[in-house]
Amino acid sequence: MTRADLAATSRMVELITGGWRAQVIYTAAKMGLPDHIAAGRTTAAELAAATGADVEGIRRMMRLLVALEVFAGDEHGYRNTPASLTLVDAPDSLRDMCLLYGEEFYTAWGHAHESLRTVTAGFELAYGEALYPYLGTHPDLAERFQAAMRSGNIFFDYVPDVFDFAGKTIADLGGGPGHLLTAVLGQVPDARGILLDREHIVPIAKAALAATVGLDRVELVAGDMFEAVPSGADVYVLCRVLAGHSDDAVAGLFAACREAMESPGGRLMILERVVTNEGSTVLPALWDLHLLMTNGGRHRSLETFTALLDRAGFDIERVADLPMETTAVIARPRA
Repeated sequence: MTRADLAATSRMVELITGGWRAQVIYTAAKMGLPDHIAAGRTTAAELAAATGADVEGIRRMMRLLVALEVFAGDEHGYRNTPASLTLVDAPDSLRDMCLLYGEEFYTAWGHAHESLRTVTAGFELAYGEALYPYLGTHPDLAERFQAAMRSGNIFFDYVPDVFDFAGKTIADLGGGPGHLLTAVLGQVPDARGILLDREHIVPIAKAALAATVGLDRVELVAGDMFEAVPSGADVYVLCRVLAGHSDDAVAGLFAACREAMESPGGRLMILERVVTNEGSTVLPALWDLHLLMTNGGRHRSLETFTALLDRAGFDIERVADLPMETTAVIARPRA
């Protein structure tokens, strides 16, 4: 075997065993090891006693996790690292994301071959029901799903850096618990918000917004954005809500936003990961495939967004990069 072949083989073994790495991190989160260590239970024996695991199992698991730099130390005293601290059960933790991805979504990925062959969601193949209806009857999973979605909100605080929201009314369509509006209104004191989401989500958003920016600055609307869009906003924001819908449905939603705009300076802002078939980086390509495995959706290219916006009477004004390889597409209505 040549040195080049050896390097390629080593790289492929690393990729093939990626699932094992993900699962051992999931197991650590499931057992609450970062929290136990933060609480002072740092030896293998203490962690075993706290989790009900065998001490030998803890030693062997922690050996790998230390090698992966998730933790540091040895069986006589482990320490959290910046990586493991992201899994401590606290606000903005990745713990729920880790649990969701290590359980239901890991199972969905186990059906990747059939999913890719039939372009059917792996989750539906695994559980016999599409993701969102399933969430409606499994509240514990729905709570984890919402918490996992919050883990991807890192870029929210940077959205005001790419658009001037001063004095504007922002309609966040499919705005969920209101975290994007909270981030924007918190930085732009003279802006106001409208949040539209399904009826069972609105009370959650109301509580979150009441505790942050205050309900005097936000109007809450229960409904389906594909059926009706509130009128009178200056900026219509669609943040990570388009991937599971057809091109025709998305173009129709864009057209509804255009019709609802009453200000001549109205804008449509799309916040999504954008894919490209040439020179793609890993994260957008990975997340695009993950959408197929979970809800049968997909990410779109900038060319596709351009065409759909054109159908609805919009021109792209500007494209801006945000953290976590998220893209802001800002469109103006065509005169």
